[in-house]
Amino acid sequence: MQYRRMGKSGLQLSALSLGSWVTFSKQINDKKAEEIMSLAYDQGINFFDNAEIYALGQSEEMMGRILKKKKWDRTSYCVSSKAYFGWRGEANRPNQTGLSRKHLTEACHEALRRLQVDYLDLYYCHRPDKQTPIEETVLAMNTLIQQGKILYWGTSEWSGVEVMEAHRVAEHYRIIGPSVEQPQYNLFERNKMENEYLGVFNTVGMGTTIFSPLATGLLSGKYNDGIPKDGRLAMKGFDWLADRWLTPDKIAKVKKLAVLAADMKISLAQLSIAWCLRNPNVSSVILGATKKEQLLDNLKSLEAVEKLTPAVLEKIEKIMGNKPKLPAF
Repeated sequence: MQYRRMGKSGLQLSALSLGSWVTFSKQINDKKAEEIMSLAYDQGINFFDNAEIYALGQSEEMMGRILKKKKWDRTSYCVSSKAYFGWRGEANRPNQTGLSRKHLTEACHEALRRLQVDYLDLYYCHRPDKQTPIEETVLAMNTLIQQGKILYWGTSEWSGVEVMEAHRVAEHYRIIGPSVEQPQYNLFERNKMENEYLGVFNTVGMGTTIFSPLATGLLSGKYNDGIPKDGRLAMKGFDWLADRWLTPDKIAKVKKLAVLAADMKISLAQLSIAWCLRNPNVSSVILGATKKEQLLDNLKSLEAVEKLTPAVLEKIEKIMGNKPKLPAF
């Protein structure tokens, strides 16, 4: 396993990490989740990602049961949670969502209870909150750090402007600003990481724990001939993902990438994840897995990075045709 510093911070995260979105408590049970988490840990993964909204809190509870059972040295791994959406679904009431001091504090306490840990290594604002003053959010996160309940805080799917505003507020109050952003990043979703965030990387030095490197499985090739029954896009409530990703033009590109991967003697998933790992501003790529074999295949992406030569990258760009254009000087 390779380890990368999370931006300018001193925290080292495994280049590949394990997430629980969709899988934990929705696609897999405790036994399977324990097998996958154990394999990940044994292979050097030291970051496990979660959120209050995942399976409406049940994902964190499942991960918490496994962490308690495994009794790994707490200093050997990092665990995260995210707050914004709440975990009660349609039953959410006022103050049970968003980034107010009240919800951030209470959601942190709930995550600690569900995960059965004394502190969170990373705590994210899962989306920007247009209704809460950013000063309140930044001050609340700093308070949680001072209380020892979280070690680092971050953002997820914030704009570059919003991230920089959070840092402006933190500098004004001489407190701790966000250290990490969690954006979506893959061969189809590139603009934030390769364009919008460049100013952020070059100034405040945010780290990134990117999610959906396989575009919800599309870039694994599993949807090239339709939706398999065991695919996440076949699950109830995920129609919106299928509508977004399973379009003829995207599938056509994936099929061309699959041919390229086969010529390189690697899987399409390995090619797609390795492509993400090439970006020096990626601190960790969050993987999702329902089977040990799937995780083992994805872990080989680290070996595939060196196969992405300039010639191969040029072929990928020709297939995708979506390289972000930077503003002209």
